[in-house]
Amino acid sequence: MSETESTERPERHAPHGPLARSPWALPSAIAREFDPGRAKGRSRRTVRDWIADFTCFFAAVLIGMIGADAVAANPRISQDLAEFDQILGALACAVVWLRRRWPVGLAIAMVPVGMASDTAGGAAAIAVFTLAVHRPFRYVAWIGGASIAVVPLAYLIRPDADMPYGVSVAFGVLLTVTVIGWGMFVRSRRELLLSLRERAIRAENEAALRAQQAQRLAREAIAREMHDVLAHRLTLLSVHAGALEFRPDAPRAEIVRAAGVIRESAHEALQDLRQVIGVLRDGDTDAPGRPQPTLAALDALVAESRAAGMKVVLDSRVPDPAAVPAALGRTAYRIAQEALTNARKHAPGAEVTVTVSGTPGEGLTIAVRNPAPPGDVPNVPGSGQGLIGLAERAQLAGGRLTHGPGPGGGFHLEAWLPWAS
Repeated sequence: MSETESTERPERHAPHGPLARSPWALPSAIAREFDPGRAKGRSRRTVRDWIADFTCFFAAVLIGMIGADAVAANPRISQDLAEFDQILGALACAVVWLRRRWPVGLAIAMVPVGMASDTAGGAAAIAVFTLAVHRPFRYVAWIGGASIAVVPLAYLIRPDADMPYGVSVAFGVLLTVTVIGWGMFVRSRRELLLSLRERAIRAENEAALRAQQAQRLAREAIAREMHDVLAHRLTLLSVHAGALEFRPDAPRAEIVRAAGVIRESAHEALQDLRQVIGVLRDGDTDAPGRPQPTLAALDALVAESRAAGMKVVLDSRVPDPAAVPAALGRTAYRIAQEALTNARKHAPGAEVTVTVSGTPGEGLTIAVRNPAPPGDVPNVPGSGQGLIGLAERAQLAGGRLTHGPGPGGGFHLEAWLPWAS
């Protein structure tokens, strides 16, 4: 790649690392990749570029002086042709400074110049080397092939005084091929360095995306958990607060019991909310918190719903609920909790039947059914969001969830979760 050609690349991060801290030690083409600010306008030479340019110029001059001495000492070349050879070689050495700006044009021009002047041999080699470093192989193949093809013609026009024709041609071809190979090696090293940087940037971006995705999934899990918990608690508050509102003449013992349930439910909701807010602030989703419920806590959930005035029948066909895996039991508990909450909101006064069955290897099934409510049902905001969350929870656990209206205006919900044997 030429330092002067404009290429589109993906957005870079801020430069970092030892190479980015020392851009002067890099070629300008690579320094531009490590420092995006260099990509604006024509790239300036780095310290390394100046050193390389001076080295190439002095190498071209040194090889040209050797060639000039050989031409002057060659009895087969006239004095006028020798002077022309030296003048052409001097001009060729001067234009070496333009090798970065016009690598293709300089290499093409050096093909006939190198054939006409031995003094320009060093400049021609530098031009071919620059072409191999800064341009793709298709340019190198054509121009490098032309440089090799004219070698026999050059020695035919100006035979060497010390070496046979065949040896001179073989030496010239070998020298040209070596220069081209060296330039392509330098180009491959630069491309390797840039590809490693691209790979490092891509790895950093992928790691950041994975971290963001993990954080997002954790927050979604917390949101689902809080929806299930708070919906249950707030529904209890609503039921008991409504009872106190519509029955102000209730016995004192019933009022005290309802107030106690309201206080306990509000306390539990605040504890759950405080825990989640703490996790979100700290960014540590694995921090220890309150014990998570399992299937063994389903009896307590049903008792709590009965205390709120619901008619709940629990049919548990699992021999040992405590033996159910914690993650599986927690998912089943949350599904039952949300189903009871929905029944309390949408079918007040109806009897709810909760059936839990399953064995290892066959899976765990949770079914919740209720008939049509006996009276009018008030409009409840946010309806349907809980069922969406339950379906997502069941899918994440590898199971499935179905729900819909039942016969006579009732409603049924059934979930199946895998239970490894």
